[in-house]
Amino acid sequence: MKSDFDNNIPIYLQLVEQLKRDIISGKISAGERLHSVRDLALELKVNPNTVQKALVELEDIGLIFTERTNGKFVTEDNALIEKYKQEYADKITEKYIETMQKIGLDKNEVLLLIKDLGGNK
Repeated sequence: MKSDFDNNIPIYLQLVEQLKRDIISGKISAGERLHSVRDLALELKVNPNTVQKALVELEDIGLIFTERTNGKFVTEDNALIEKYKQEYADKITEKYIETMQKIGLDKNEVLLLIKDLGGNK
């Protein structure tokens, strides 16, 4: 996990996004046990309360769950993981299209650009 944080965004929100990305990408597998709050805090050089706040948020949306005395685990609900993956992809795509529109390209031109780039690989 990376520990270089943007000072303009609360660290716990950055942790939520980073862990969410790691889960939806499969870097952290479904059913995998997460490191303890203390270990994550040491690894990331942040306050344990910050890590705990991020984990509570991930638990609230169902991506992780707690097994009493055993720790925190990634959900095994692949449909939920796919839902968050699609939402994340949609958000990135919308931002990309918005950026391309700012330089004067319309959606059709953006699609052609993507198609052309995809054909060159």
